[in-house]
Amino acid sequence: MPADFDFEFRSLFSQLKETTEEGGVRAPSSLKARLYSALVRSQQESGPLASLDATVASGHGICVFEKLVQIAPVGEKAKSPFFCQVCHARVLAEMLDNPPIFWPHCPYVEFKGS
Repeated sequence: MPADFDFEFRSLFSQLKETTEEGGVRAPSSLKARLYSALVRSQQESGPLASLDATVASGHGICVFEKLVQIAPVGEKAKSPFFCQVCHARVLAEMLDNPPIFWPHCPYVEFKGS
């Protein structure tokens, strides 16, 4: 892990300001999106991510853009990068607490409702 990972992790968690109806503290969706991206990038450092075919076979959904890659006639190695890294939904979700993204199986869309 990079030396500044601990600092970045703590600074992200210090932004917990949103309060739920029950009075508890709830993390903003933009914080969840940034944490998710950081965790997946960290996971990539230890080895390749599961391929899209393996992800679907295990019962998880994939977003519309990942589906396009999954059905493309390319090798398994081309189906395992973190595709969200280049997706505009990630950028919007990391910058806005209510990003205008709505397609199914996008993890960044799911952060809006949690």
